[in-house]
Amino acid sequence: MTASLPAGLGARSAGPACGAPPLGLRAVAATSASRPRQPDAPAPPPPTPLRLLAQPEGLLQVHTAPYRGSFSAVLSQAIRSAGLGSQVLVCQFLKGGVNQGTAASPSLCGRLRWLRPAVEACLAEPASEHDPLVRQAVQEVWEFSRDQLLAAAVDLMVLDELGLAIELGFLAAEEVLAVLEQRPAPMDVILTGPPMAPELMALADQVTQLRRGF
Repeated sequence: MTASLPAGLGARSAGPACGAPPLGLRAVAATSASRPRQPDAPAPPPPTPLRLLAQPEGLLQVHTAPYRGSFSAVLSQAIRSAGLGSQVLVCQFLKGGVNQGTAASPSLCGRLRWLRPAVEACLAEPASEHDPLVRQAVQEVWEFSRDQLLAAAVDLMVLDELGLAIELGFLAAEEVLAVLEQRPAPMDVILTGPPMAPELMALADQVTQLRRGF
């Protein structure tokens, strides 16, 4: 006797027709990215160019006068900048009387460092007329400020009576110019003093001249 099976059992059910989607899935229309562009279709817009954020640009300022007295206005600007959060270095190359030096320079507002050479009096004579220790004290102030500038360690640097220090022979003009030309772009630098060499003036972005009796 041969047993017969119910219809649908014992035989593998037929799969979906050729080209039909599997059970449980539905066909999705191809996106425009996957379809070739028609000849008469408009071209897609070009990609948006990469926009770079603008870098802050510092200024090289010169404050000059026919007399030694242009530092007061610059100092107030330096203190204000420090109070607003900037790191500030003030270097006075020819002012003495307090024997500061790089090891004993005071700090104001927590952000302003005020540096003078370790000498007993203000300097007004040529470097050749001073003791080698005096010349070395001025050189130490310059070397410290130079290193701070090249390392971009501060936001604002004031180099007081820099032009006069060059004219009196305490600093080499060629080295000073080379360092200032390498200053970091975001840093603000202010030079003060009565004589200011044309080469220094040519580097300046802004020149302020104080005058009397006009």
